[in-house]
Amino acid sequence: MDAEPADKAGDGGKGGNGQMKTRRSKQTKRGFTIIECLVYISVLGVILAISSAAFYRCWDDNKAVSRDGDDIVRTLKAGENWRADLRSATGPIQIAMAGSEQTMRIPCGNRELIYSFADGEVRKRPGKDRPWNVVLPRVKSSQMQSEKRDQVTAWRWEVELASARKHAKVHPLFLFEAVPGNSIVQ
Repeated sequence: MDAEPADKAGDGGKGGNGQMKTRRSKQTKRGFTIIECLVYISVLGVILAISSAAFYRCWDDNKAVSRDGDDIVRTLKAGENWRADLRSATGPIQIAMAGSEQTMRIPCGNRELIYSFADGEVRKRPGKDRPWNVVLPRVKSSQMQSEKRDQVTAWRWEVELASARKHAKVHPLFLFEAVPGNSIVQ
């Protein structure tokens, strides 16, 4: 605080009661009150919470899309392998249903390829004494069937994948068709 200049009487800046007079500064210092600080902190907290929620939602969506993309690539490779196996068939192809499990047997020379769908997985076994290999995990539905056409019997495989997202609007659905090498209808 600024003290008043000494008066001309020479009393050394003392008034009639002997105390130094002070005057208020014309410039008032502006500061933040504690309530203003709390408001600013709460606004910052709300902005950070919203941006954090948006970030994690985008992160989860990105992971789901990546997983769906990997499943699509895996399904396309499995479909092409299935078509190649059908083309190499040397005898009649057989389909069997046992409850909810579907099995397809493809004779190829001196061995038999077996495809099976059960428990949400498509598996393949390259022979009766060989172990099962999981070709496609996370499958919602799979159906293999034959179709008689003009001069050939074609085979069709419909595969619907289970989506990585809980509330998916579209489930990836694939359709593969092939004609075995011995498929000429008499």
